[in-house]
Amino acid sequence: MKKLCFILLIVLFSCEDHKTKTSTFEDGFSWNSALVTATAYNSLKYQTSSNPNITAFGDSLKPGLKYIAVSRDLLSRGLKHNTPVKIEGLTGVYLVKDKMHSRWRNRIDIYMGVNVDSALQWGKKRVCIDYGLPKNQE
Repeated sequence: MKKLCFILLIVLFSCEDHKTKTSTFEDGFSWNSALVTATAYNSLKYQTSSNPNITAFGDSLKPGLKYIAVSRDLLSRGLKHNTPVKIEGLTGVYLVKDKMHSRWRNRIDIYMGVNVDSALQWGKKRVCIDYGLPKNQE
């Protein structure tokens, strides 16, 4: 009986060390940080264009989506279309779905649907962002 318990304990503890870990979405990326100015925008004609629900990349905007626009200088740093971004002070992962006018530098614009009050409350802040660059597949 003692021998059976001993073998059972060995099997249980040895399996503990070899359990496969489930990978997450974030594991597929190398994460970099940047300090940027963050503002907010809404999908309203007077803030964007005559078709405020279509981004510069051609994506459709709908309230509730976690999207951002980036200044064009950030595109060359790897913040391209569909890059995942974590924003200091906000929960979740946002995706780059829009690009800003060329006059802006080192800036992101957080999509806040049609809720102008939320965008105004956010205002303009300096925040740290983490953005994911796809890991090389070998």
